[in-house]
Amino acid sequence: MALIIEGGLDLPLPRMVLVHQKFPDEQIDDLPGEVSRLIRLDGRTSRIRTGGRIAVAVGSRGIHAIDRITRTVVDEIRRLGAAPFIVPSMGSHGGATAEGQRKILANFGITGETMGAPVVSSMETVQVGLLEDGTPVWLDREAAASDGIVVINRIKPHTAFVGDYESGLLKMVAIGLGKHRGATDFHSCGMDRFAELLPKLGRVVLEKAPILFGLAVIENAYERPARFEIVWGEDMIGREPALLREARALMPRIIPGEIDVLVVHEIGKEISGSGMDPNITGRSSSPFFKRENSLKVQRIVVLNLSKASGGSAMGIGLADFTTDRAVKAMNIDTTWINCITAGVTASGKIPIHMPTDREAILLALKTCARVRHPQSRIVWIRNTLALDRIRVSEPLLGELKGHPQIQIAGDPAPMPFDEQGNLLY
Repeated sequence: MALIIEGGLDLPLPRMVLVHQKFPDEQIDDLPGEVSRLIRLDGRTSRIRTGGRIAVAVGSRGIHAIDRITRTVVDEIRRLGAAPFIVPSMGSHGGATAEGQRKILANFGITGETMGAPVVSSMETVQVGLLEDGTPVWLDREAAASDGIVVINRIKPHTAFVGDYESGLLKMVAIGLGKHRGATDFHSCGMDRFAELLPKLGRVVLEKAPILFGLAVIENAYERPARFEIVWGEDMIGREPALLREARALMPRIIPGEIDVLVVHEIGKEISGSGMDPNITGRSSSPFFKRENSLKVQRIVVLNLSKASGGSAMGIGLADFTTDRAVKAMNIDTTWINCITAGVTASGKIPIHMPTDREAILLALKTCARVRHPQSRIVWIRNTLALDRIRVSEPLLGELKGHPQIQIAGDPAPMPFDEQGNLLY
């Protein structure tokens, strides 16, 4: 049925301006070379015994050049005389199936052929211990039976809680390698206890499982590795909080801190575990996510699912409005199993959706409070990983001119809608 909207949607839209946001951009030029250098200089690699089977755990996050990074780790383990194999370490992602998780890695270019090592994808787990409250601790069966486990992951603030340990090596060890069963049991403890329980769960795994080391990836604001660090299992608990502080300081942000509407061109699991990162949008499905100086926004509009999302629309429920196109692209099973496992069901709710981008944006503006059109404050981004080039509405220019991290890169122009009313990014 057609919506009957009082006053219609014939609102004047402000003109938009392309701006560049500038952040610290230190990065590693030779990624494989740096990974090799770190491993070869580390004397503790003598622990990797000749002929040992070494599990290399890789997750579902879209880390830049993760295929080259992983291949280098695999090659270095083989150089040390061991036999590496790859295990997906991503909890319930990929629809909580072995094949789904294998496909996620393949989308990153990680296959048996490209890595020169088998990908062993299974949802089977073994119990390696218990928390004090009786919560069982699970680990991938193949990894548990190996002679050593190496994890590769980005250190980054989490999207649903705040603590000394968030997204990083310990979370991959404690939850990612626990597969669907481990992730479900841990999430059932409640998001309000994550900051407290994550290091406790991690300690159990580090004590009971053959964890060797983690390769920590610290990214700059442009999604490029700024630094790698090898963190051995016995150092992980003590070292990771400092790495998290370093990663948090390098994160990008939307510099206009208070706006009416945020238009997000695409969301996806490879962009953020929440589809769009609450550290950027200021909006989370969890009441336990509270960051200082978060973006203040009245309405969020999501236009598309990314091609690499595989239909996972995790996070679409954080939008106020979306498009029919995005809803049709959803894989309901993949989306909902992730929401159910994480215990954050709001992420999978379907918002009000409109036939075109233009109608979704206008409806978002229509429902904003205290806005005199066309003086609305709008920011349009590609996704929450790509914040170097954003578009802002003309009314924001007054406060952005002269900002040391802002370069105005174009003249004001109307939003570029095509004949169907969809935005041309």
